Amino acid sequence: MSLLSQKLIQKSDVSDILDQVLHGNRLTLNDCIRLIRSNNPYSLGIIGNILRDKLYGKVATFVNNIILNYTNVCITYCKFCAFYRAPGDTEGYTLSVDDVVKRVVTARDLFGISQVLMQGGHNPDLKIEYYEEAFRTMKERCPDVAIHGLSASEIDNISKVEKSSTGEVLSRLKEAGLDSLPGAGAEILDDDVKSRISPLKIKSDEWLNIMKQAHEIGIKSSATMMYGTGEDDEQRARHLMKIAELQEKTHGFMSFIPWSLEPNNTKLQADGIIKYSSGGLELLKMIAISRIVFSGLIDHLQSSWLTNGVGMAQLALTYGADDFGGTLIGEEVVSATGARSTELTSDKIITAIKQIGFMAHERNNFYETIRIH
Repeated sequence: MSLLSQKLIQKSDVSDILDQVLHGNRLTLNDCIRLIRSNNPYSLGIIGNILRDKLYGKVATFVNNIILNYTNVCITYCKFCAFYRAPGDTEGYTLSVDDVVKRVVTARDLFGISQVLMQGGHNPDLKIEYYEEAFRTMKERCPDVAIHGLSASEIDNISKVEKSSTGEVLSRLKEAGLDSLPGAGAEILDDDVKSRISPLKIKSDEWLNIMKQAHEIGIKSSATMMYGTGEDDEQRARHLMKIAELQEKTHGFMSFIPWSLEPNNTKLQADGIIKYSSGGLELLKMIAISRIVFSGLIDHLQSSWLTNGVGMAQLALTYGADDFGGTLIGEEVVSATGARSTELTSDKIITAIKQIGFMAHERNNFYETIRIH
C-alpha cells in the first residue's frame, strides 16, 4: 500500500472498520451501515482493491454466455420491471422448448458459449415439465454448456403451479440438468421495500429459504442486490448481512452482483418515485463495500457492466470486482428499459479488461479458468 493510500485510509471516517477488515475480522450490521453512509468512497475502493488483489492479482474473469429470456408473461407485475407482459397481452411471448434448445445450440456453435443464463417471467401456464424437457434436451445436445437458470422467485412460481414444495421443484430440476441458480428476485431483502416495489413476489425469508434448499442439495448460486429502489442505508446493510449469514451456513454462493435499478419505462419512474438510476460513483462504492463485507465469505464479485456500462465496469475492477460477468447476446430485460445496448461480445470484454492492465481469463459456470486470452 502506498503512503498516499495509507494517509487516505487514516483520514477516512471508517478507518477503524477498514483496519478490522485488513486483519480478517467479521463486520457487524452497524459496521456495514457506517460503510454505506461513509462520505469517502475512495478509501473504500483502496481496501476493496487490496482484498481483490490478494486473491487474484491482475486477473479478471468473464464467462462466454447468452441470456435466454424464455417468456415475458408474468403475474407479479413488479414496479421496477419494463420487461413483463400480463397474460393475454398481445406483446406477450413464450418460447417453445424447441426454440429454447435451438437458441442454445446456435449460440454454442457460433460463439462457443459455456453457459446459458435462462430467466423469464412468472408464467402461470408453464408446468415443470416444460423446464425439465428444456434442460434435458439442452444437456443432450450441449453437454458442455452449463445451465445457470431460474431465479428463486421463478422456482416459487413453479411450485405454486405444481402445488408442490420448492424443495421438490429444485430436486426435479437438478435431475433434469439445472447446474446453478442466478440471484435474481432478491432485490432488497427487506419486506417493507418488497411490499412497495414487488408486492406479489416472494418475501425475503422465502428467497433465502429457497437458496438454502438449493445449496443443501448441491445447487450453487449467485446472490444479487438491486439497489437504488428507495431503500434506506439500514435496509441495504441488512440485505448484505443476510447474504453473509446464509453463506456462513451453506457456503453455496459462488458470487455476488450488486446492480442499480434502471428506472426507464418502469412504473416506479412513471409514478415519480424513482426518476434516475443511482449512477457510477454509487456503483463503485457498493462494489468496494461488497468486497469488504464478503471478505473471506464470497470470493467472486461481478462488475455489473449491464446497468452501468463498460467504462464503469472497468473502474469496478479497481474497486474490488474480479469478474466482468458475461457476454450478452439476445438479452431482453434490461433492453426493455431502453437504457443502452446490451450486446457485448467476448472480444469487447477482453479488450476492456486489457485496457486497464488486467489479464483476461475466460471461466466456466463455476468460476474455473478454461482459457487465458
